[in-house]
Amino acid sequence: MDQRAIPSPRLKPLPPDQTPELKEQFEAMRNNLGFIPNSILIMQRSPKLAKALAQLTAVIWDPEGNVDRGLKRLIAHVASRTAGCRYCMAHTAGGALHFGVDDNKLAAVWEYQTSPLFSAAERIALDFAVAAVSVPNTVTDALFADLRKYWDEEQVVEIVGVIATFGFLNRWNDTLATPLEDEPIAVGEKFLAPHGWSPGKHAA
Repeated sequence: MDQRAIPSPRLKPLPPDQTPELKEQFEAMRNNLGFIPNSILIMQRSPKLAKALAQLTAVIWDPEGNVDRGLKRLIAHVASRTAGCRYCMAHTAGGALHFGVDDNKLAAVWEYQTSPLFSAAERIALDFAVAAVSVPNTVTDALFADLRKYWDEEQVVEIVGVIATFGFLNRWNDTLATPLEDEPIAVGEKFLAPHGWSPGKHAA
């Protein structure tokens, strides 16, 4: 690639030690993902906002939740793909692998509606994610009723919580052209690039 074509981040990620009061949150993210996301390294310019997001995402990915964390990552991935956020697409694909989603299932998420690797419950959750993140929102009473055939009220709240959280993250990272880290880029190149994904403005 022509080096002149590589974009610069709109706001540079700051080093983790810039904000000592976020050390606990940063370490939790490092333990969870293997690295600290550039999104929150940029966000630490507002420590209260960064801490609030860290607390929210810790709840979203709570291992004691009622919805499998791997499926939650796939829900976040499909939502991010619908929103067009390439940063979050790569992150959620990598996160799905971290949370136990098989390589073949991740590769098939682009065809989840027809792939035998996805159950009916998973398909409706992913359909719901597409509708919920669309602008304007296209969730209908009929679609919600279909979702409720497979998921109880607590699970529905978790699913909507994931979608809503990534509504924020999609806009944050797409607006700031957050640079992708090495691991998500590698996952994106392996699993997403065959379907047309590229880092775009998120190239490091």
